[in-house]
Amino acid sequence: MAVRPLIYLPDPLLKRVSLPVDAVTDDIRALMDDMLDTMYAAPGIGLAAIQIGVAKRVVVMDLVKDEDKPHEPQYFVNPEIIAASEETADYEEGCLSIPEVFENVTRPKTVRIRYLDRDGELKEEDCEGLMATCIQHEIDHLNGVLFIDRISRLKRDRVVKKFTKAMKASREPV
Repeated sequence: MAVRPLIYLPDPLLKRVSLPVDAVTDDIRALMDDMLDTMYAAPGIGLAAIQIGVAKRVVVMDLVKDEDKPHEPQYFVNPEIIAASEETADYEEGCLSIPEVFENVTRPKTVRIRYLDRDGELKEEDCEGLMATCIQHEIDHLNGVLFIDRISRLKRDRVVKKFTKAMKASREPV
């Protein structure tokens, strides 16, 4: 298990659609372990494989924020939303690939998902609250969509400009 480097906005990989995983193998489980280590080190509550440069439909999450409580990692391979409520909820979202940016995003309040678990078993699960928000955010990543794509154009353009400027500044010779 290892902490891998995160990729950040405006890296074009973040807009890439991830490819389905054929089977949950030891290599995929090792990828998920690395993703968890990376997510915990950041720290965050969810991570899609594309955020470490791997264009596979793999997500890990752990919604336990209290450091005094044991971790509760969750693993999702080829996750998909198969039903969503018409009722919506707002949640202030952030992203490990867009550090220190937080915006309210409106999403379906509840979703039903289908995925393969860590053992390759097909599962379906109803999600609400933070779980619903987080899984939708991570599935968006797998589809090349960032949470800032779901806010006003003005706010999104400001964020992209800020990160593009910072990236250019970091590449300039000293």
